[in-house]
Amino acid sequence: MLGALTAAGAASLAGCPLFSPGQDGTPTPVGAERSRRLATQFAPTVYFDRNEPWFPTDPRPYTSKRDGETIVTGFDAFDGYHDRFTGDQPPEPTVFYNAVEYQESPLAVVQFWFYSVFDQFTTNFHWHDWEVLHVFVDTDTDEPQLYVASSHSRKVPNNEFLDPDPETVPRILSELGSHSSALSLNDAEDEFERLSESGGLADITNSAIETIEDIAAIPFAYGLPRDEGSRLPYLVPEYEGAPLYDHPDLPSVERSDLIPQALTVRSLETLSGSLSGLPNRETGLVFDHADRESDADIEYDLVPTAEIEHITDFTGPQLSFEFAVPEFGEDAVSGHISTTGAPWGQPRYANPAADISEPNHRSALADRYDAIGDAAAVNTVVASVSEAVASVDAPEDEGVTTQTSEFEAVALLESDPEAVPTFGGVAAVRDVPAGDHRLTVNRAGAAPHSESVSVADDGRPTAAGVDGEIPLVARENARKIEIDPADADSELRRFAVEDDFGGRLYDAPLDGPDAAYVHRGGAYTTEVRDTDDAVGAARVNPDPDSDDPVRLADPNTGKASLATFVADIAAETQAQVAEIRDGDSDDDDDDSDGRENAIGGLAQALGAVVEAAERAAQRAEDGDRGNADRQLETVAARLERVSTKIAEASDDMPDPLSAAARNRLDQATRRTEQARDQSKL
Repeated sequence: MLGALTAAGAASLAGCPLFSPGQDGTPTPVGAERSRRLATQFAPTVYFDRNEPWFPTDPRPYTSKRDGETIVTGFDAFDGYHDRFTGDQPPEPTVFYNAVEYQESPLAVVQFWFYSVFDQFTTNFHWHDWEVLHVFVDTDTDEPQLYVASSHSRKVPNNEFLDPDPETVPRILSELGSHSSALSLNDAEDEFERLSESGGLADITNSAIETIEDIAAIPFAYGLPRDEGSRLPYLVPEYEGAPLYDHPDLPSVERSDLIPQALTVRSLETLSGSLSGLPNRETGLVFDHADRESDADIEYDLVPTAEIEHITDFTGPQLSFEFAVPEFGEDAVSGHISTTGAPWGQPRYANPAADISEPNHRSALADRYDAIGDAAAVNTVVASVSEAVASVDAPEDEGVTTQTSEFEAVALLESDPEAVPTFGGVAAVRDVPAGDHRLTVNRAGAAPHSESVSVADDGRPTAAGVDGEIPLVARENARKIEIDPADADSELRRFAVEDDFGGRLYDAPLDGPDAAYVHRGGAYTTEVRDTDDAVGAARVNPDPDSDDPVRLADPNTGKASLATFVADIAAETQAQVAEIRDGDSDDDDDDSDGRENAIGGLAQALGAVVEAAERAAQRAEDGDRGNADRQLETVAARLERVSTKIAEASDDMPDPLSAAARNRLDQATRRTEQARDQSKL
């Protein structure tokens, strides 16, 4: 969880474009007078969370000299800002602007740069923070063409809006602590709407994700997690063994100057829990340009970035987590807890088109202006993230279902460790190189999900999970199923897990030892498939009272494996049916004899399946193909009789057991057909 969350902030610091598009034209600076006019015209109104500690300010009061160069150190800016922050008036409220235009093109861009002295977002914390809003303007019509509001990962598109209303002032919703910029163009000025809820405008025009039918309508963008219902835990950064606010070089900084305690986690144990009670976003201070008439709380100054380009660097030592994290944590993602550097060293500063992260938006501008290169093909890995819970339709501890999770998660491609947050339960990672990857999905209080994913180099989305769904399991309910291909008698290539009620929950390529976390209240069928496409299966019923992992012994493929599975699942069902029969034998009810006969007939039919399936497995293990196949024919015939007996006994069984028996019959029938069809014994 920590490893993925920390990586989520790393990419935003680099200022790299998400894609590798066609060649853009040459941008040149716009003259001072025109730059000022564009900046005044499109200066955004900015809404902050009521818990926000660090507002956009001017870094010049905190500059110093190092080797003849002007720099801003993290200690000077952080301490100086809070020394100046008295009462309700943030010090030096300032927004910087920079404007460029593309040669031989009527396209110009005015950038609004927001500097904050610190960033504290979940575990993404560092000295200094720069965020940007790009406004692409047609200078012939003086109308905006595209808004690009910066987010936190080049693996997720920025929050963008094509063809905004020229009469509407851009509005920015700043993410608490991290200052990632979400757009707000809908009728609710201080709320982010990924999809229009009132029939008006949504706040982004990013295209929807394709491949998964249930989520096809959700636009792909970073969004504003805490305004969309996400529960996000914040951590306190540490330096030299103590919380940052206790450092002697920060005498003006107190604990109350950081993200409030109500949103803060101070131990790994707490982070592993359900994190209930974390507050959602609420609007606090509103900033607007000083020359504009508005009801804003704070007026900011507009200052050209040319006045601060003499600052060569924004520095600060690497910070640490307050408590121990997994071994790979800090070093693997150290970039996110280091300073961001100066914007004028980033490609998007000179060429704002480098920050257009939505291919359809780039294509639209490329159609209008020769200065914008065509969009590149982009590979995407996508899945919806749900939660596995006990099914009310199943016998106790004998079945699960999936439902929408209350919490958002993070997704990490371990081959390229830049994690992305989910939005509306959707995990999507873009700009993925073709080839094999390992995708890990996690959230606070849940066991991790990890699987191999093969991505083709065709620019089409790759659905992870099962039919694009990845169900996570609450940690307190999670049980691990382990598999090692080295234990098999053939070369395995795939591993899957199904529940009697929840269906297939895990299905992924197998290239080494693997594991899947399942809910302790399920009844599972595991499936393996080898390089010759032979199939094997095994029955797994986790002990609800044990935390020990379940290791699949001899995960083999072939007729013997499948026949053994059919015998096991039939015997399991027979034992549960027999309990009902035995209970009826003590019943003096007039109808007890009829119920006992129906239940007894079902139990007897299941026992006959067990007997035939065990014989089929033994014949296969002995290498007797002919008799193994004949016994499998007998199994199939006896399963048909079980179907009849289930129908006769269904009114005399509890509904959950009746449903379980039908589901297991379907599973046993399918596995029997597989055993009959394949050649491997």
